[in-house]
Amino acid sequence: MNILLTGGLGFIGSHTAVVLAQQGHQVVILDNLCNSQMEVLANLESITGKKLRFYEADIREGLALRKILSDNQIEAVMHFAGLKSVAESAQDPLKYYDNNVCGTINLIEAMQAEKINKFIFSSSATVYGVPQYLPYDEDHPLEPINTYGKTKLQVEEILQDLVKSDPSWSVVALRYFNPVGAHESGLIGESPKGVPNNLMPYICQVASGKLPHLNIFGDDYETKDGTGERDYIHVMDLAEGHVAALNFVNQHPGFHAINLGTGVSYSVYDLIGAFEQAANSMIVRKVQPRRSGDLAIYYAKADKAKNLLGWQAKRDLQVMCKSGWNFHKQKS
Repeated sequence: MNILLTGGLGFIGSHTAVVLAQQGHQVVILDNLCNSQMEVLANLESITGKKLRFYEADIREGLALRKILSDNQIEAVMHFAGLKSVAESAQDPLKYYDNNVCGTINLIEAMQAEKINKFIFSSSATVYGVPQYLPYDEDHPLEPINTYGKTKLQVEEILQDLVKSDPSWSVVALRYFNPVGAHESGLIGESPKGVPNNLMPYICQVASGKLPHLNIFGDDYETKDGTGERDYIHVMDLAEGHVAALNFVNQHPGFHAINLGTGVSYSVYDLIGAFEQAANSMIVRKVQPRRSGDLAIYYAKADKAKNLLGWQAKRDLQVMCKSGWNFHKQKS
């Protein structure tokens, strides 16, 4: 199939591009480079051995979108082009509503105009909010506690209304948990601009001496060791989940929300310990007060992905840490 990946040079989009290309799909990438680098394209082509078509464009550019969709005879869209910093979304909410919500509406309108109705959306476990029970399943109440999560939920609601208005649409909203790790080649991985927001790239920068220490925000939670627990999932497992979702939307119209996680929670200290073993290096850490809005623990129930998509996560925490460190070493 001819697949458009919006935000396709980003962390998750780039790894999904690899799996799609290796399975014989024609991958077309659109990215505005606001949080990604052009060098990723060359690395993707090196991994896949294929020339990939790339457009530097923005999902808010309607005419450009329509031309890209038409010129490439796109059959399905995977939408990764979302801003994703919880902290930034609190500081600049309009930026997040503009890109994540208005940008997605613009993309859908372009798809409608070109009669394309297969859509896979990068959603997030942040749509669930404070756990009313664990693990989160897809029927858990949706009450996000930050602007980023609210934008993801708004897009899901828009997509549900779209499907009700036109049942020919096939839509899967994939609710990610915590992606980490990198491709085994070490050529692509998580490479944020500026100081990292996420734990794994921050640990990598501490291990390599770029940052002095890791801040642990709270060690007094009611968890096994006092630190926050999360469902970390290897980015290649996540990428393979998208390809499974593509196979699913080809056969199943309607709207489907599906968790992508491991179903296992790891603490901050679990992750540090696995990383120290992978990197053979001690991570200097300092315990800081809790951050407002951080949850003590959350993790996925991933049965729906197994039952509907035939997918489940395969890579463990050690593989996540080894691959993430391997990418950071090669990039440094």
